[in-house]
Amino acid sequence: MRAAPCDAGAVSEHDGRYAPSPSGPLHLGNLRTALLAWLFARSAGARFLLRIEDLDPQRSRREHERGQLADLRAIGLDWDGEPWRQSARRERHREAFEVLRAAGRTYPCWCTRAEVRLASIAPHARDRQGAYPGTCRELTAAQRAQRELSGRPTAWRLDAGGVRVAFHDLRHGERAALVDDFVLWRGDGVPAYNLAVVVDDADQGVGEVVRGDDLLESTPRQVLLAQLLELAVPRYAHVPLILGPDGERLAKRHGAVTLAQRLAAGESVRQLVGWLAASAGLAQSGAQLTARDLLADFDPSRLPRTPTVLGNEGPR
Repeated sequence: MRAAPCDAGAVSEHDGRYAPSPSGPLHLGNLRTALLAWLFARSAGARFLLRIEDLDPQRSRREHERGQLADLRAIGLDWDGEPWRQSARRERHREAFEVLRAAGRTYPCWCTRAEVRLASIAPHARDRQGAYPGTCRELTAAQRAQRELSGRPTAWRLDAGGVRVAFHDLRHGERAALVDDFVLWRGDGVPAYNLAVVVDDADQGVGEVVRGDDLLESTPRQVLLAQLLELAVPRYAHVPLILGPDGERLAKRHGAVTLAQRLAAGESVRQLVGWLAASAGLAQSGAQLTARDLLADFDPSRLPRTPTVLGNEGPR
C-alpha cells in the first residue's frame, strides 16, 4: 500500500522541523526544544521547517500561533519557506487513512478513554498501561451494528497485528516496543496526531525529527505507519524536557515560564538563550548568547540525559 508523498524538492537526511500546537504560549521547554531542533538542522547546513499542528479545532487559536512564531523569531530562529498548517491538509490525511482502510488494516472503535484505561490495566492486558487491548477488533457484525445504534462517536483504529517495532534514536540508541491498535481517525472527524504527523513529515521532506522525550514512546507507532504507507522513515532524536520544581511538566502554576514573562521580569533575550543553552550543556552558566553563537560548536553528545528541573526561582 502506498500513500505517495507530495513533492518536497531536494531532501537532506538532516532537514529538520519544529511543529508546535497553537494552544497557548510557548514555555521554556518548548523554546529549548525548538532551539535544539534548529541547531541540529542548521549545524548540518540543512533546512529547518515549521509546521503549525492545529488539528484540534477546540484548542487551536490563531493568536497563539502568531505569538509562538514571534517568540521563535525573538530567540533568533529562522525557517525555510512558509509554515505548513496541519488543518489545511485534511484531504491528504484522509487519503492516507483510506489507503490503510482499503488494505484491511483498520476497524471501527466505540470505546471511551475510561474504558480503554480500565481494560489496559486488567490482569489479562498484554501491553503497557494505557495501550489499547483490542476490545473492538474482534466484534461480530451484529455487535458492531448494535454499537452503531448506540449513538457513540466512531473512531477508527489501526490493526497493528501485535507487531514489535524497532528503531534507532540518536540520543537513546536502539529501541523497540510492541505497538497497540492506536487511533487513526477520531470520533469527532479529526485525523489523529500519529497519522497526521507521519504523513506531514514525509510530505514536507523532514529527514530528522528532533523533539521532546515525552514523545519517545509514540515513535514505534509512527515508524510502523510510515512503513505501512511506504513513506520515508525519518531519523529521530528525542531530547530532555524542562520540568517544574515539582517534577511535573511546565505550566502556569510554575511562575515565569514564557518568554514574555521572563522579559517582564527583567531578563534579556540573550540571557534567556544563554540559560537555555547552559541548561542543555551547550554553554557556561550565566552566558549571554544568540542562537547563532551556538552553531559553530554545537555537539549533540553534550546534551544531558535527564530532564532539567527548574529551581523555585526560575531560570537566571
